[in-house]
Amino acid sequence: MTVSRLLRVSLTVSDLEWAEAFYRDTLDFVRVGDGMADDPAWQRVMGVEGAAARSVIMRLGAQEIELVAFDPPGRPYPAGSTAYDPWFQHLAIVVRDMGAAWTRVLQANMAPISIDGPQLLPPNTGSVTAFKFRDPDGHPLELIAFPAGVGNPVWQHPATDALFLGYDHSAIVVRDAARSTAFYMGLLGFREMAHSLNSGIGQEQLDGTPGDVVDVVALAPGVETTPHVELLGYRVPSVAAPMDLSVRDVASARLVLQVDALATLAPALRERGVPLLSNSVVRLRDGQAALQVSDPDGHRLLLIGSPV
Repeated sequence: MTVSRLLRVSLTVSDLEWAEAFYRDTLDFVRVGDGMADDPAWQRVMGVEGAAARSVIMRLGAQEIELVAFDPPGRPYPAGSTAYDPWFQHLAIVVRDMGAAWTRVLQANMAPISIDGPQLLPPNTGSVTAFKFRDPDGHPLELIAFPAGVGNPVWQHPATDALFLGYDHSAIVVRDAARSTAFYMGLLGFREMAHSLNSGIGQEQLDGTPGDVVDVVALAPGVETTPHVELLGYRVPSVAAPMDLSVRDVASARLVLQVDALATLAPALRERGVPLLSNSVVRLRDGQAALQVSDPDGHRLLLIGSPV
């Protein structure tokens, strides 16, 4: 009962063509195919049966995202959102040259989260340089540059001279880092890669939040460590209760996880009281089985496994 890979991150967007153009033209993602949002089985597992929906799969390096649009769309991304809102979920996009990547984002007029540009974090948090901003719909994104000897070796010697290399992880805000760590490790088989307590001026400027203190827990799937999941457990400021998001709402996002023994995992999760957002395991159009569940903070997880 182990998550072996983070297959992709799925984002609800307000306009599919508009979102695809941004990820293609600004961040160099490439469309690799259509998603399955028009598949009745996908709609059933997501709880939106009969919805008018379209989706595309885009790739940057070896990592994928899915963009999903509904007609009619749900609520827009909440105005005034912060880096410590419970619905916060970002992609950390690895860049070869932070200055050039930051300039590209500025030229696209994207709203910054970080204050005063890219921030160099201290050695105890990896000495990375990072900058957070929002895509046209409000989804948070992060540019990250790793110094020599830090992070997955794939980022040290990439097989390309591209500016944007791929994404290293998806980070989600949680109210209790210990509780969420136990959920992902104990129930889904993730393993802890690193744990730091981040604070200070660099972290404050990065998050656009004066005085913030945050536990950062990096959790790796069973087989591939990149991309992985990071838990952001803010001690200061406190994290509010989760927002009740419909999959149609633009702030809705999903981690799509490849799972071993999905047929066995489903009843085990039910017995442990994990919220199952789909009533049963569903067979998708591509032949894979799927089940949607929720983590302790309401983040949606789409579990994909072998057919039942």
